[in-house]
Amino acid sequence: MTCLQIAIDGPSGSGKSTLAKAVSRKLGILYLDTGAMYRACGLQAIRSGISPKDELLVGKMLETLNIDIRFEEGHQRIFLDGKDVSEDIRKPDISVAASDISSIPAVRLKMVAMQQEIAGTRSVVLDGRDIGSYVLPNARYKFFLTADPEERAKRRLEELALRGIYTQTYEEVLADIRYRDNQDSTRAFAPLTKMPDAVEIDTTRNTQEQTLQELLKYLPADRMTSANSSEET
Repeated sequence: MTCLQIAIDGPSGSGKSTLAKAVSRKLGILYLDTGAMYRACGLQAIRSGISPKDELLVGKMLETLNIDIRFEEGHQRIFLDGKDVSEDIRKPDISVAASDISSIPAVRLKMVAMQQEIAGTRSVVLDGRDIGSYVLPNARYKFFLTADPEERAKRRLEELALRGIYTQTYEEVLADIRYRDNQDSTRAFAPLTKMPDAVEIDTTRNTQEQTLQELLKYLPADRMTSANSSEET
């Protein structure tokens, strides 16, 4: 059976990661969390006392950056210098740092090379902001998720609360999302963009299951049959 490459793009909080994980479980294929990789870069910059916007210093940081991606019991874990930072990269301040540092071409080149290497060996589902346009431009199945900023801020606040983080107000989260939207869509290198061959899905009023079912309609029938069979055994 040929390898599947499924690209899911969209702005922060549109539900990309949740959807990608659901697709991964449904089809039994690998989910590669590309956003976590940029968050790890942002975390390293902060820990090093470097501004995530400083292209020169970040470029030097990349020379010794040691990011390792491991898949343990079906879950992706991110390591910096041998230490698991999978939880640390989810803190609110890392979100903005990830957006800032991802606008630096050298960072994207390094991360994309790692992502393409992984995607070239197995069936994968990737989510991000430039997966269909830059990381996997030849992917047959491309999707672009959208949602109102206010709904995305509400979701992000709920997500933070589930992790016991109550350091931001709704207004602050909404401001962060609007900042990231502008940053991601206007950066010169590999900006957030909807490709002409991508299927757009508005998740504002969808449940997670409704969004999943809408995406699955566009995937090959034989894959769905195979996935259903494996679930029943």
